[in-house]
Amino acid sequence: MCTIVYVEEATSTNNMLASVATQFEHGTALAAHTQTAGRGQRGNHWESEPGKNLTFSILLYPRGVVASRQFEISQVVAISTVKVLRSLLDTNDVCIKWPNDIYYLDRKLGGMLIENSIAGVSIDRSIVGIGINVNQTKFRSDAPNPVSMAQIAGREFDVDSVLEYLVTQIVNDFDAYEENPDGAALSARYRFMLWRSEGYWPYRDNVKGDIFNARIAAVDPGGQLTLSTVTGAFRTFDFKEVSPVLDDNTIMPN
Repeated sequence: MCTIVYVEEATSTNNMLASVATQFEHGTALAAHTQTAGRGQRGNHWESEPGKNLTFSILLYPRGVVASRQFEISQVVAISTVKVLRSLLDTNDVCIKWPNDIYYLDRKLGGMLIENSIAGVSIDRSIVGIGINVNQTKFRSDAPNPVSMAQIAGREFDVDSVLEYLVTQIVNDFDAYEENPDGAALSARYRFMLWRSEGYWPYRDNVKGDIFNARIAAVDPGGQLTLSTVTGAFRTFDFKEVSPVLDDNTIMPN
């Protein structure tokens, strides 16, 4: 049974949980009714209407996960989140946008920020921050493509029930993976759940500045994305170095 601690307001649930982590056990989640300065990957801002969405963080204490394999934590959490949302929304159109955003078709349903503390060569502690758009239907930021569970399903959801389902699934799946770690099988499941996993799509190289068509070839254990171009050339990118381009030429951040 997972423990969920509720707070009325937090600037960032990741920051708040990190400041009190020594008081809590593995699998404890901290959820905020209002998050005033939520963060996404590489400093992106997360918009959330108070009481409408999920903004929470989970404390994990990995056993023997070396720093070079820390992307496995991200993969497990992303896969678990997609499983839950596919179940609740009754659709397989919920996917993982590399590295760990959650998409419904071409619209962003959620995201996460995983912050690891390293001791020697191993991960000592992970704080997994997750934001999911649940019942919000009007988005005021300049984010180009948000969507919520309510908009997808045409009805509202009980936010606390969704939270409990998500936290339980994530912690159980993480514990199960640690009991029987199989990086190859995990990568295969992650690859299968990726957004735009099949076919050629436009991408922008954020270092060179060019736009090119490519398909996803692989994601390596460190999280780097390898794309195969229409000419058969392979191009490998780290986080933030490449962005997908939508049909309306909107360039999506990573």
